[in-house]
Amino acid sequence: MLAANPCACGYLGDPVMPCKCSALDIERYKRKLSGPIMDRIDLQIHVPRLTPEELLSFTNNGAAPESSAKIRERVVKARKIQQERWKEYNLVCNAELPEKLVKRCLTLSDDARNYLAAMAAKLNLSGRGLSRVLKVSRTIADLADEKEISKKHLAEALMYRQQSS
Repeated sequence: MLAANPCACGYLGDPVMPCKCSALDIERYKRKLSGPIMDRIDLQIHVPRLTPEELLSFTNNGAAPESSAKIRERVVKARKIQQERWKEYNLVCNAELPEKLVKRCLTLSDDARNYLAAMAAKLNLSGRGLSRVLKVSRTIADLADEKEISKKHLAEALMYRQQSS
């Protein structure tokens, strides 16, 4: 697990406090975490600061949230699916899948493959980054109890690779 501020002062993109960093300072700060290090991080999520009102709000805009028990049930089921899928390779989850098995075992429809190729070019993904997206996509599909990796699974996995601006 890794946490980092978006810039040296910590306020880049903050809705309340203005960032005090220059464009050069921001670029220099972001270069401290190199591409190869960031490639090894599967999920990159920007978590904005919440206002006091948001922190104290106990409503969910009318939508019933998924219970922790229900989420746990989905995770346990997905882990069992993965253990069964990878048992012949002595692996227990998608994240452990070595590169040589990624291409051989994670198949995509032509539509999904074309989408991923276009997004990989647009986002300048490295081979390692592409592999991570495929593994996370497979896990997202497992959590949804779906046999194939689809464009929606790839899109969600790609969303998790986006760094905050």
